[in-house]
Amino acid sequence: MIRKLAMFWGVIFVAVGLLGFVPNPIVGPNAYFDTDVAHNAAHILLGLLLVVTTRTNALARNGLFIVGAIYLLLAILGFATVGNEGQGHLLGLVHINGRDNWLHLVIAVALFGSGLAHPRTRFEHA
Repeated sequence: MIRKLAMFWGVIFVAVGLLGFVPNPIVGPNAYFDTDVAHNAAHILLGLLLVVTTRTNALARNGLFIVGAIYLLLAILGFATVGNEGQGHLLGLVHINGRDNWLHLVIAVALFGSGLAHPRTRFEHA
């Protein structure tokens, strides 16, 4: 189950990253979630990281927790940088807006929840 969740999230992130390169009203330059090339590439890389972790339950769980922690950190830094409604560059690298910050926070919670979907057992190896 947890490997399927990691694959699900990985595919979603890769798809959203690719969608950012195609004109659409949801994600990309001047879209609802305002992203740039670096932001789209980050989605793709984090998605591929999750896909790679689907080899074992332990890797999948760790991948979900690590990417969840990254998204939580991005949300905190984003709120500190641009707040609820502003726009700017996170760490001078990727373009974000206030809606991105809220989405990053929701994604972090969802990834942590997905990571908790499979309890760790003492017989499980990475």
